Amino acid sequence: MPSASSAVSDSGRPVPSSLWRDSDFRRLWVGQTASQLGEHTGLVVLPLFAVLTLNASATQLGVLRAVGQAPILLLALFVGAWVDRWRTRTVMVLTDVGRTLALGAAAVAGLFGLLGLPALFVIAFAIGALSVFFDVAYQASLVRLVRRDQLVRGNSALEGSRSAAQIGGPALGGALVSLLSAPIAAAVGALFFALSFLSIRRIRRVESAPERPERPSWVWRRIHEGLRFVARDTALRTVCLASAAFQFSFTAVMTVYLLFLPRELHLSGTAVGLALAATGPGALLGSVLAARLPNRFGYGPVLVAGAALGDGVFLCVPALHGSSAVTVPALLAVSFVFGVGGQLVNVAVMAVRQTVTPDGMQGRVAATITFVGMGLSPLGSLFGGFLAAEWGLRTSLLATAAGMLLSPVVMALSPLARLGRTLPAAQNVPLTAGRSKAHESGSRPSGDVE
Repeated sequence: MPSASSAVSDSGRPVPSSLWRDSDFRRLWVGQTASQLGEHTGLVVLPLFAVLTLNASATQLGVLRAVGQAPILLLALFVGAWVDRWRTRTVMVLTDVGRTLALGAAAVAGLFGLLGLPALFVIAFAIGALSVFFDVAYQASLVRLVRRDQLVRGNSALEGSRSAAQIGGPALGGALVSLLSAPIAAAVGALFFALSFLSIRRIRRVESAPERPERPSWVWRRIHEGLRFVARDTALRTVCLASAAFQFSFTAVMTVYLLFLPRELHLSGTAVGLALAATGPGALLGSVLAARLPNRFGYGPVLVAGAALGDGVFLCVPALHGSSAVTVPALLAVSFVFGVGGQLVNVAVMAVRQTVTPDGMQGRVAATITFVGMGLSPLGSLFGGFLAAEWGLRTSLLATAAGMLLSPVVMALSPLARLGRTLPAAQNVPLTAGRSKAHESGSRPSGDVE
């Protein structure tokens, strides 16, 4: 059985040298793009519905966002252990079905006037939980579809699709809520999840079912292995700490920001959507640069500079006053720069993580970093809502934006900042009693797909 680094797939056919000639990668890319569009549409539709239609308070909005992010903290580690034992295609398809039904239910409930805050909480939690499964699965799936020397290009393409979702999702969601209604916007998001389902289910490369553990306690051992592997690797440990600092502050910023734009700057739902969507074009540029800059300047300098640029630009937002004719272009510029810097970090971090991680650990490592890095997101949302209620919107936005700079500081003070143009090789995983060497070393038995 060839490994992921070989040029031949499990079906015996050569893996195309160009990713775009690989029909299975194209299907993954289309499905992931549609999925991200559905997710980013929903992330704007549900909060805007709460603020503009239900007149939610700052605290209620913080709770709503925290409920949607809580599955990261509650489920991520278990999801990583499960994904390493399931076909990633199966996981992605099932989660797309679930999110289609959840957002479709929001559309129906809204049409009948039943979409109150309790229903929004339930739907936000369901979509958040299913998105954890999808995100871990598609990251692990990429490693099984492409060679290791194609990971940067593959991640650049997938991050580019996420950028396209950041362009279309918020703008479309904000416009539909403003011009039509939240139920229509929710229905459009459900259609994107359905499109993702149709594309991903057409991936032809067959994954054989991974070996299933017989003892229920096995999942805890696998979770522990993932935690231990990340904790012992300097690069992965730094990624976790920097991501935790960023996500806590960023979710606090966004809770205040979604209140600041309509209530302090008096922007419409459409203008809010456009301001958020401007991150997308910047992220598209960041995706292009991320495929080139590390080879010229090194991964470490790109990571630190990208984080400092993208996070620091939010300090400009609290200074904005005046009419929308002045503020909207400034917000577009801030979002664009944030998108460029953020995408440089996203692609470089993903390449580092996937390169140093053996294939058999991909799901658990992705979930561990998600858990540690984004597990503080619900607390950040609650903190942002608390600050907005106690300190006022402008002061709270300045304080939370300053907190985002902790992330580049953590990276700058770590060995991660000294990474050069070449990424380190994957580590071997120590043997565990009762498990085969093939599974622990990251290689797979005959019949598994890389």
